[in-house]
Amino acid sequence: MESKLENFAKAMGQVVPDAITASVMLMVFLAGVALALGDSVSATMDAYYKGLWMLLPFTMQMTLIIVLSAVLGSTPLFRTAVIALSQLPQTANQVVLLGILVTAAAAYLYWGLGIAMSPIIAVYFAHEAERKGLKLDFLYFLAVIWAANSVWQFGLSASAPLLAATPGHFLEKEIGVLALKTTIWSPAAIVHEIVFLIAIMVAGCLLMPKHSRPVSEFPGTSVLLEKIEPDKPGPHTWSERVERNGFWALVLCAMLAGWLYFHFFEKGNSLDINALNTILLLGCLLLHGNMHAFAKSVQKAVVTGWAVIVLYHLYAGVAGLVQFTSTGPKLAGLIASVATPLTFPVLTAAVSWVFAMFIPSSGGQWAVQGFVTAKAAESVGVSVQRGMLALSIGDQMGNLTSPFWYVVVAGITNVDFRGFFGYGLIFALIWFLIGSIAFTFLPC
Repeated sequence: MESKLENFAKAMGQVVPDAITASVMLMVFLAGVALALGDSVSATMDAYYKGLWMLLPFTMQMTLIIVLSAVLGSTPLFRTAVIALSQLPQTANQVVLLGILVTAAAAYLYWGLGIAMSPIIAVYFAHEAERKGLKLDFLYFLAVIWAANSVWQFGLSASAPLLAATPGHFLEKEIGVLALKTTIWSPAAIVHEIVFLIAIMVAGCLLMPKHSRPVSEFPGTSVLLEKIEPDKPGPHTWSERVERNGFWALVLCAMLAGWLYFHFFEKGNSLDINALNTILLLGCLLLHGNMHAFAKSVQKAVVTGWAVIVLYHLYAGVAGLVQFTSTGPKLAGLIASVATPLTFPVLTAAVSWVFAMFIPSSGGQWAVQGFVTAKAAESVGVSVQRGMLALSIGDQMGNLTSPFWYVVVAGITNVDFRGFFGYGLIFALIWFLIGSIAFTFLPC
């Protein structure tokens, strides 16, 4: 089975283009659909232009999520914590179980933190396991750890639910502002998270390859084991001393903490993207300790957000073709015509899975599919929340079955993504089955 999965992974890597190219291909396809449905060339062009710049605030919000999470993950505190935790397990199964829990906790708090930390967790845990003589296949373990990241879809940084909970979001006129207690904190979402974690823990232990490949067989991973060098001591200019003085970071932290207090307690607002980014920025400043260390880390981390800066506008243009032409209503009507309240979640997840192969971004996918999903849910007679959560199932299926994010993780660990891609398909199937059942029958 391993050989078949790896062959499929290799084939996928050869036929799936990069995200930017795929977004252009999707644009051409949807523009053709709009023209075929009777929209004029000028109306189609106008729809694309309307969409192209409608996600400017969201693009910056998502860029900050990626960059600041990388900044947070680079702090000595997080590295020290991972090293300490890696020394606790005494058996291979314990390594798998604790690795899953630590990764899931980071991903639930912040999806970017999960992505930033999971390769570090995999390498440090596998390195310590090898030192103790425990048989642990590194590539399989890396796939398990990456699968544990899936819980972010219904965590505190879930893109679509957070966006829908933020006043002024691009679909507010159609669906209103959706409280998080009806989405990521609904009974269906909570049960799904718990059951999925239990399932991958069981699968992670039972399916471990008998012929283990220790982490030492992959010398490129040693880069992650290098210690973070502190600032070199020595004389500094007055301006350099000011930058390294923790007082100014504390002043900014006090302002950010004050904003959070007024946001949550004085105004009674719920968690949204802006509040989450503020919390993340506060954490980065506190853990780096001064403006110099923070700025230095940001300079290194900002490269991680380059794709989003361009991609989200291309996704927005595609969303415009869906939302402002006949394509959206037609697609929503098509789904509604074949769906029932029982089949709607599965159909939504399946359609979302297809889109996710071209759009490796939950926020970008909601921008493209949100309008259609909301209209289809209304026609079928189910809540928008159920449609949104089912869409998230399909979105993560795309993350677990397309090369995009595997390549990101493989790049950080310096291994070939095809080596562990095939294993991810097992966890993708588990995710889909549990999600389809949860969001069909449980309250949300």
